[in-house]
Amino acid sequence: MYPSLFVGGVTVAFLGQELLKDPKNPTSGNSTSNNNQTSKNPTSENSTSSKNQTSENLQPFNFEVVKTNSRGKIISRSNSSARYFTEDLGNGVTLEMVKIPGGSFIMGSPETEKDRDDDEGPQRRVTVPSFFMGRYQLTQEQYQAIMGDNPSRFKGSKRPVEQVSWDDAVKFCQRLSQKTGKNYRLPSEAEWEYACRAGTTTPFYFGESITPDLVNYDGNSPYGDATKGEYRRKTTDVGSFPPNAFGLYDMHGNVYEWCLDDWVNNYNNAPTNNIISIIQIAEFKLLRGGSYYNLAWYCRSANRGKNTWDARRNDYGFRVAVIVA
Repeated sequence: MYPSLFVGGVTVAFLGQELLKDPKNPTSGNSTSNNNQTSKNPTSENSTSSKNQTSENLQPFNFEVVKTNSRGKIISRSNSSARYFTEDLGNGVTLEMVKIPGGSFIMGSPETEKDRDDDEGPQRRVTVPSFFMGRYQLTQEQYQAIMGDNPSRFKGSKRPVEQVSWDDAVKFCQRLSQKTGKNYRLPSEAEWEYACRAGTTTPFYFGESITPDLVNYDGNSPYGDATKGEYRRKTTDVGSFPPNAFGLYDMHGNVYEWCLDDWVNNYNNAPTNNIISIIQIAEFKLLRGGSYYNLAWYCRSANRGKNTWDARRNDYGFRVAVIVA
């Protein structure tokens, strides 16, 4: 049995590396930028920011949720709401964190799902405690406010930061934690899929398929019965497309999102609670959500990607998570 520690709402099984410390890779030197390494693959409302933020002083927001059929066509619309708090990052830059209710879900994809991979199973029920997650993918202005630089190729203050490695994302979380007094981190893989699905069991939180009107991906390669559509070949401003039922935007497409976990080949013997492992010599880390560069099936809720902890691509980004009492 490996030693474990409850950190920021995630039970971490330590196999030789401390959470949120720089990973040591005995076979590689400086972090590199590599666009050829392939993964398998917003204006704020009124806000408050406090180191003692609690669920009692969250701000509500309303949004529309859409559902699609196998052609990616919208077949229903409904109104929903969620609650959030806002961190002040300085110089007018803020970060909105949405409350994700705790619950359990079936993680992974069924064997009948089109274009699934074996690493998406076997399916199992996983329990995830309540936490907060970034309403949007982390933007370039937010990254700049904390880190003092902007490595992105596709410049734009409201576009997602990209060309960031897993290590870069972890360091951002460290500095954000120091600034706010909260324990910010990357979401676990289980948290990410739970938050993405938002109660759905279909390939996408929208439904059976998607179109470029709903997700930023390579529209030349549709999913299911959908037809071809626009391929933008670049990122878009965060929040440009409809959210899921939890009020999260761009969980499909735009940029891949790093998760905290090390890569594992499948879910055999995987835990059924929010436990992850951080291994000292683990080279590969998890990516979720697909990107503007990907075919539609890479953007499915259950699809899993991987790359080395120091890999940077112009479709790699992240969003943050935190537990607040």
